Amino acid sequence: MAITGRAVALVALGVVVVALSPAPGATFVLVNLLVVALIGVDVCLAGRVRACTFARSGPTAARLGQPVRLTLTVTNDGTRTVRAQVRDGWPPSAGARPRVHRVTVPAGERRFLETTLHPTRRGDRMPVRITVRSLGPLGLAGRQGRHHCPWRVRVLPPFASRRHLPAALARLREVEGEVAIRGGGAGSEFDSLREYVVGDDVRTIDWRATARHHGSVVVRTFRPERDRRVICVLDTGRTSAGRVGDVPRLDHALDAALLLTAVALRAGDRVGLVAHDSTSRIALPTSRDQGLLARMSDAMATLEPALVEADHAGMASVVLRNASRRALVVIFTELVPAVIEDGLLPALPALTSRHTVLVAALRDPRLDELTAGHGDVHQVYAAAAAEQTLLRRRELTEALRRRGVEVVDVAPAHYAALVTDTYLTLKARGRL
Repeated sequence: MAITGRAVALVALGVVVVALSPAPGATFVLVNLLVVALIGVDVCLAGRVRACTFARSGPTAARLGQPVRLTLTVTNDGTRTVRAQVRDGWPPSAGARPRVHRVTVPAGERRFLETTLHPTRRGDRMPVRITVRSLGPLGLAGRQGRHHCPWRVRVLPPFASRRHLPAALARLREVEGEVAIRGGGAGSEFDSLREYVVGDDVRTIDWRATARHHGSVVVRTFRPERDRRVICVLDTGRTSAGRVGDVPRLDHALDAALLLTAVALRAGDRVGLVAHDSTSRIALPTSRDQGLLARMSDAMATLEPALVEADHAGMASVVLRNASRRALVVIFTELVPAVIEDGLLPALPALTSRHTVLVAALRDPRLDELTAGHGDVHQVYAAAAAEQTLLRRRELTEALRRRGVEVVDVAPAHYAALVTDTYLTLKARGRL
């Protein structure tokens, strides 16, 4: 049973009546009996909570940042009208609004309640319970009970770098020679023959075709290789839990991997995904199915950093098992000595002997800001520490490049776009 504020107000009014009464003892008894009787009648006339049934409908997946509108259907199978307050309980990270619905459901009918979720984190969000408070016609008291109505909304990575997709596809078309640029598309696979125009590389002249076409010089055009392999490797060890711009490094890596995947699929290449820390978390085989982007987003949704050191030897073994043919291996990790010198460098020879390797690291823009500070002693110390950190990153970058590894080390604003641009550059040079 539940008591409302209206019942409390009635009791307060009774106290005033007792205080003003010439016979307070008898009035006190009468007022109490009247309040109890009214509450009892109200509870008896309230609709039964157990007679209500609930069902949900709506989307089961959405990207982080998008509102999710769910419908909760309340059906009254009882014989009395249900005047209820319905609290649809969700975890705080689901951002459910409104938290309480007021609804009146006549006997044998149903009503639809809309709850909008505003999730603040990736992963699965599931409701806890539904609490129903059915009030009597006087609004003094009622019955209260709980229902369970399971549902699951999978919150996918936001894919904020989607805004770079038009520019990346335009660069891809230039690489493939689908737009009118001088010299045709870059690459190493023969595409077609055409007449020579001023500015063409004389090395592309096809002398046999020129001999067949009297009076015109013919050149060969090339296009980038298709059906190449790209494997995105996510380091989900402890360094991926660090935040840059209030966003975990892992989330930046997921965003960059999604943009790279979208462009590589459009380019006709196969893409795979590996997530690894001390153990393998995700291992999606390479595929060029257009549904791969959705499957990767779904697999990434529940991926969280693990507070352990990443096992790069194990990571390399998983990559080698999943890539029997030459591939571009893009490792999303952090440029710190504990990761590069102690973990990645010993494991690199096994990868670079068979694959092209790209290390994609995220640089905190706060380091560049700190290096400009010279106002007081604290700023000078902070600037010196930031310079030392940047110097160490440059040393690690050079160490990787000496081993034939491509390195991207930029701030979040350019991270996803530059990783994809590096892939397109390697593709244009025929290095995939």
